[in-house]
Amino acid sequence: MKKIYLLRHAKSSWKEEGLSDFDRSLNKRGKADLKFMAQRLKNFGVMPDLIISSPAKRAKSTAKGVARIIGYDESKISYEYALYNSSYQNYRYLLDSLDDSLKTLFIVAHNPTITETGEILSGAILTNMPTCSIVCIEFKTESFKDIKENSGKILFFDYPKKHKIV
Repeated sequence: MKKIYLLRHAKSSWKEEGLSDFDRSLNKRGKADLKFMAQRLKNFGVMPDLIISSPAKRAKSTAKGVARIIGYDESKISYEYALYNSSYQNYRYLLDSLDDSLKTLFIVAHNPTITETGEILSGAILTNMPTCSIVCIEFKTESFKDIKENSGKILFFDYPKKHKIV
């Protein structure tokens, strides 16, 4: 069995004029949401064998923040440029390259591709993964190479606004 947790980066700031998309940092709400969602993962005992993240500043900050809270060694996070301005095909290449000794994987990246990947792998309609959302998909296979489109089962789809009391 394999589990893939797709995490969309936390909310980022658009305040700094002239700053490239790649260099945008998390805003106040993003930092708070990150702590909340990471604590939920910790409370449920979720621990990945590997965290792979886009190297964009907001994704990197999200990956490091989650790692810190759940107790994952930040130095073991892998940063893949293929996850920034990406495509489903890049995710596919990434999955196919993974060692099959890994069972649980976190991928921290961006919309629209992270939502598209979740939909393709699970066959579910996610429509849009909000910032700091997490989709956990389980696959009945022992090899990442054997993961097929529509073969995963969504175990949960969680995001900060789901827990906000209006």
